[in-house]
Amino acid sequence: MARRGLVRVEVNVSEDDASLVRNVGATLADPAPQARRAELAEPPKVNLKALLASAPLDGIDLDRGLDLGRHVDLGAF
Repeated sequence: MARRGLVRVEVNVSEDDASLVRNVGATLADPAPQARRAELAEPPKVNLKALLASAPLDGIDLDRGLDLGRHVDLGAF
């Protein structure tokens, strides 16, 4: 392993996440898939507009009533 530039790493994860961590480890150990390695290292960049467009808005009332504010009598001054 040392000749291939690999080191052994031990992590503690839940039993549900064990297969995920094994798959990530296998991806990182394989020198060929450079693109997949980059995907693991950096989260995808999403702008705010795309994030809001993908948000589930079903059942959310987005209408607002007309609020004209409060009445101020400027003649009293």
